[in-house]
Amino acid sequence: MPEMPKDDPRIARARAAWRFRGQTRPDFAIEPGPDQESVWDYPRPPAIRPEPRPVRVLAGTVTLADSNRAVRVCETGSPPTLYVPPQDVAMDLLTVSPTRSFCEWKGQARYFRVKNAAGPAIDVAWCYPEPLAGFEPHAGWICFYPGRVACFLDVERVLAQPGGYYGGWITADVVGPFKGEPGTSHW
Repeated sequence: MPEMPKDDPRIARARAAWRFRGQTRPDFAIEPGPDQESVWDYPRPPAIRPEPRPVRVLAGTVTLADSNRAVRVCETGSPPTLYVPPQDVAMDLLTVSPTRSFCEWKGQARYFRVKNAAGPAIDVAWCYPEPLAGFEPHAGWICFYPGRVACFLDVERVLAQPGGYYGGWITADVVGPFKGEPGTSHW
Protein backbone atom coordinates (compact mmCIF):
# COMPACT_ATOMS: atom_id res chain seq x y z
CA MET A 1 0.00 0.00 0.00
CA PRO A 2 1.54 3.33 -0.99
CA GLU A 3 1.82 5.89 1.78
CA MET A 4 -0.99 8.45 1.83
CA PRO A 5 0.18 12.07 2.20
CA LYS A 6 -0.85 13.54 5.55
CA ASP A 7 -2.86 16.31 3.84
CA ASP A 8 -4.66 13.94 1.43
CA PRO A 9 -8.37 14.92 1.11
CA ARG A 10 -9.33 11.25 1.43
CA ILE A 11 -8.41 11.46 5.12
CA ALA A 12 -10.99 14.18 5.74
CA ARG A 13 -13.63 12.22 3.79
CA ALA A 14 -12.90 9.05 5.77
CA ARG A 15 -13.10 10.92 9.07
CA ALA A 16 -16.41 12.51 8.08
CA ALA A 17 -17.96 9.17 7.06
CA TRP A 18 -18.37 7.77 10.58
CA ARG A 19 -21.97 7.76 11.80
CA PHE A 20 -21.24 7.59 15.53
CA ARG A 21 -18.77 9.86 17.35
CA GLY A 22 -19.33 9.17 21.05
CA GLN A 23 -21.52 12.20 21.83
CA THR A 24 -24.74 10.18 22.11
CA ARG A 25 -25.02 6.50 22.97
CA PRO A 26 -27.18 4.73 20.34
CA ASP A 27 -30.35 2.87 21.38
CA PHE A 28 -28.78 -0.53 20.63
CA ALA A 29 -25.82 0.06 22.99
CA ILE A 30 -25.60 -2.05 26.13
CA GLU A 31 -26.03 -0.06 29.32
CA PRO A 32 -22.80 -0.28 31.35
CA GLY A 33 -22.97 -1.69 34.85
CA PRO A 34 -20.95 -0.62 37.88
CA ASP A 35 -17.23 -0.38 37.07
CA GLN A 36 -17.93 -0.74 33.33
CA GLU A 37 -17.74 1.67 30.41
CA SER A 38 -19.59 1.66 27.12
CA VAL A 39 -17.52 1.78 23.93
CA TRP A 40 -20.29 4.03 22.64
CA ASP A 41 -19.12 6.75 25.04
CA TYR A 42 -15.61 6.73 23.54
CA PRO A 43 -14.89 9.65 21.21
CA ARG A 44 -13.98 9.89 17.56
CA PRO A 45 -11.22 10.89 16.97
CA PRO A 46 -9.94 8.33 19.47
CA ALA A 47 -8.75 9.25 22.95
CA ILE A 48 -5.39 8.05 24.25
CA ARG A 49 -5.49 7.16 27.94
CA PRO A 50 -2.91 5.67 30.32
CA GLU A 51 -3.51 2.01 31.21
CA PRO A 52 -2.81 1.40 34.91
CA ARG A 53 -2.96 -2.40 34.67
CA PRO A 54 0.07 -4.42 33.60
CA VAL A 55 0.00 -5.78 30.04
CA ARG A 56 1.46 -9.16 29.13
CA VAL A 57 1.46 -10.84 25.71
CA LEU A 58 2.45 -14.45 25.04
CA ALA A 59 3.00 -16.56 21.93
CA GLY A 60 2.57 -20.00 23.45
CA THR A 61 4.84 -19.84 26.50
CA VAL A 62 7.14 -17.14 25.07
CA THR A 63 6.69 -13.59 26.38
CA LEU A 64 6.38 -11.07 23.54
CA ALA A 65 5.55 -8.05 25.71
CA ASP A 66 5.48 -7.17 29.39
CA SER A 67 4.67 -3.58 30.30
CA ASN A 68 3.42 -1.25 33.00
CA ARG A 69 3.52 1.71 30.58
CA ALA A 70 0.83 0.82 28.02
CA VAL A 71 -1.81 3.23 26.76
CA ARG A 72 -5.41 2.54 25.76
CA VAL A 73 -6.71 3.98 22.50
CA CYS A 74 -10.47 4.36 22.92
CA GLU A 75 -12.58 4.92 19.79
CA THR A 76 -16.35 4.90 19.37
CA GLY A 77 -17.79 1.41 18.93
CA SER A 78 -14.55 -0.51 19.49
CA PRO A 79 -13.04 -2.06 22.58
CA PRO A 80 -9.79 -0.31 23.49
CA THR A 81 -6.58 -1.20 21.69
CA LEU A 82 -3.56 -1.38 23.97
CA TYR A 83 -0.26 0.04 22.73
CA VAL A 84 3.01 -0.96 24.39
CA PRO A 85 6.29 0.98 24.08
CA PRO A 86 8.74 -0.96 21.89
CA GLN A 87 11.22 -1.07 24.81
CA ASP A 88 8.74 -3.41 26.57
CA VAL A 89 8.38 -5.72 23.54
CA ALA A 90 10.73 -8.57 22.59
CA MET A 91 11.25 -7.07 19.13
CA ASP A 92 13.88 -9.71 18.37
CA LEU A 93 11.06 -12.28 18.36
CA LEU A 94 9.08 -10.36 15.71
CA THR A 95 9.63 -9.87 12.01
CA VAL A 96 8.10 -7.19 9.79
CA SER A 97 5.21 -8.41 7.65
CA PRO A 98 4.46 -7.15 4.13
CA THR A 99 0.95 -6.17 5.31
CA ARG A 100 0.06 -2.47 5.47
CA SER A 101 -3.18 -0.65 6.24
CA PHE A 102 -4.23 2.94 6.76
CA CYS A 103 -6.20 4.50 9.63
CA GLU A 104 -7.61 7.96 9.04
CA TRP A 105 -6.77 8.86 12.67
CA LYS A 106 -3.35 7.27 13.15
CA GLY A 107 -1.82 6.85 9.66
CA GLN A 108 -0.15 3.94 7.87
CA ALA A 109 0.33 0.79 9.93
CA ARG A 110 3.20 -1.67 9.72
CA TYR A 111 2.49 -5.25 10.83
CA PHE A 112 4.57 -7.92 12.55
CA ARG A 113 4.65 -11.71 12.71
CA VAL A 114 6.31 -14.02 15.22
CA LYS A 115 9.69 -15.19 13.92
CA ASN A 116 9.97 -18.91 13.33
CA ALA A 117 6.37 -19.52 14.42
CA ALA A 118 4.98 -23.01 13.97
CA GLY A 119 2.12 -23.00 11.49
CA PRO A 120 1.14 -20.36 8.96
CA ALA A 121 2.68 -16.89 9.12
CA ILE A 122 0.03 -14.52 10.51
CA ASP A 123 0.15 -10.90 11.56
CA VAL A 124 0.08 -10.70 15.37
CA ALA A 125 0.81 -7.01 15.94
CA TRP A 126 1.06 -3.59 14.31
CA CYS A 127 2.39 -0.10 14.90
CA TYR A 128 2.33 3.37 13.32
CA PRO A 129 5.97 4.30 12.66
CA GLU A 130 5.12 7.78 11.30
CA PRO A 131 1.66 8.58 12.66
CA LEU A 132 -0.68 11.41 11.85
CA ALA A 133 -1.07 14.42 14.14
CA GLY A 134 -2.22 13.50 17.62
CA PHE A 135 -0.61 10.05 17.75
CA GLU A 136 3.04 11.17 17.37
CA PRO A 137 4.00 10.48 21.03
CA HIS A 138 3.19 6.82 20.38
CA ALA A 139 5.06 6.41 17.10
CA GLY A 140 6.37 2.86 16.90
CA TRP A 141 4.38 1.60 19.90
CA ILE A 142 3.13 -1.95 19.36
CA CYS A 143 -0.43 -3.29 19.60
CA PHE A 144 -1.16 -7.02 19.57
CA TYR A 145 -4.19 -8.93 18.26
CA PRO A 146 -5.71 -10.78 21.25
CA GLY A 147 -7.25 -13.37 18.89
CA ARG A 148 -3.82 -14.34 17.53
CA VAL A 149 -1.64 -14.28 20.64
CA ALA A 150 -2.54 -14.49 24.34
CA CYS A 151 -3.05 -10.99 25.74
CA PHE A 152 -3.57 -10.19 29.41
CA LEU A 153 -4.52 -7.08 31.35
CA ASP A 154 -3.34 -7.80 34.87
CA VAL A 155 -4.57 -11.41 35.30
CA GLU A 156 -7.56 -11.18 32.93
CA ARG A 157 -7.19 -12.96 29.58
CA VAL A 158 -8.41 -10.54 26.92
CA LEU A 159 -11.01 -11.57 24.33
CA ALA A 160 -10.65 -10.59 20.67
CA GLN A 161 -12.82 -8.00 18.97
CA PRO A 162 -15.21 -9.64 16.48
CA GLY A 163 -14.42 -9.89 12.80
CA GLY A 164 -10.66 -10.37 12.71
CA TYR A 165 -9.70 -6.97 11.22
CA TYR A 166 -9.76 -4.75 14.30
CA GLY A 167 -7.58 -5.54 17.30
CA GLY A 168 -9.64 -4.33 20.26
CA TRP A 169 -9.13 -5.86 23.68
CA ILE A 170 -12.42 -6.99 25.24
CA THR A 171 -12.35 -7.18 29.02
CA ALA A 172 -15.06 -7.46 31.67
CA ASP A 173 -15.06 -3.68 32.17
CA VAL A 174 -16.19 -2.73 28.63
CA VAL A 175 -19.59 -3.31 26.99
CA GLY A 176 -20.68 -3.02 23.35
CA PRO A 177 -21.91 -4.19 20.98
CA PHE A 178 -18.54 -3.95 19.26
CA LYS A 179 -17.68 -2.87 15.73
CA GLY A 180 -16.29 -5.70 13.60
CA GLU A 181 -19.19 -8.02 12.86
CA PRO A 182 -20.74 -8.00 9.35
CA GLY A 183 -22.91 -4.95 8.88
CA THR A 184 -21.06 -2.77 11.40
CA SER A 185 -18.54 -1.05 9.11
CA HIS A 186 -20.50 2.24 9.24
CA TRP A 187 -20.35 2.40 13.03
